Amino acid sequence: MKFKLKACSIYEQGPRPKQEDSIYPPHNNFRNSDRLFILCDGMGGHIGGEIASNSVCESLAKSIQQSCPDPEGAFTDEDFKNALISAFNELDKLDNGETKKMGTTLTFLKFHEDGVTIAHIGDSRVYHIRPGISSETTKILFQTTDHSLVNDLLKVGEITPEEAKNFSQKNIITRAIQPNTERRTRADLCKTSDVKAGDYFMLCSDGILEQMEENNLKYIFSERGGEIENKADMITKLTMNNRDNHSAWIVKVESVFDTDEANNVKQNNEHDYTNTESNGFWGFVKNIFK
Repeated sequence: MKFKLKACSIYEQGPRPKQEDSIYPPHNNFRNSDRLFILCDGMGGHIGGEIASNSVCESLAKSIQQSCPDPEGAFTDEDFKNALISAFNELDKLDNGETKKMGTTLTFLKFHEDGVTIAHIGDSRVYHIRPGISSETTKILFQTTDHSLVNDLLKVGEITPEEAKNFSQKNIITRAIQPNTERRTRADLCKTSDVKAGDYFMLCSDGILEQMEENNLKYIFSERGGEIENKADMITKLTMNNRDNHSAWIVKVESVFDTDEANNVKQNNEHDYTNTESNGFWGFVKNIFK
């Protein structure tokens, strides 16, 4: 598959003393040839959160550029895994020896000849949205599932969605990339070829979602939300008073080429994402406070 993309970034420090989010491509530096997007949110309260997010973001991008020089060529699960290993190796070198280790979340989006690959670790998210005229007809085809304590409690019915909104430990994540751990955290890895002209993808840190309801998101990404610049502007205004760093890449698929018609017929009837890597066990990453 070949794509024509347009993208806008959001990169706000908020009231925090330092910016611990890192994004690739760098803020306001999208090029028409870019097919790789990465967002990392360093763990607040841990010394070196900004170092961890920057290291992982840069290492992943560099590794993939070297192993996959054709931006729209082949990209395999193995390519991602090797890049993640490289990112862990680089972060290990920066370990500051603190008992409370630095760390970062990860969201990852790669366009390639077979479609799109998405990966994530932690509570930063990736969305795939298909706009309708209004919020009612706009569909969130896919969103990553947070690796967080509050989400695990929701899954087992210990708390309700309403209780989750004001849960006192919302900042505890259950997976993160940290240096020199006994066992390296694995990413949830998904892929799809159901990508159509007009679709949007968004990578965002949890700061973006602090005060955002699903209906807000659907309205922003509906046709009534305007062009991509309007959407980025609305999200920026909605997050103006958020307490955390907040960053995002918003990517619009303007055109898709070389799409197999027979495959499209099947895709019109299902929006399944293929999970190619998942690790449900989270006990080895405990009480990681962001």
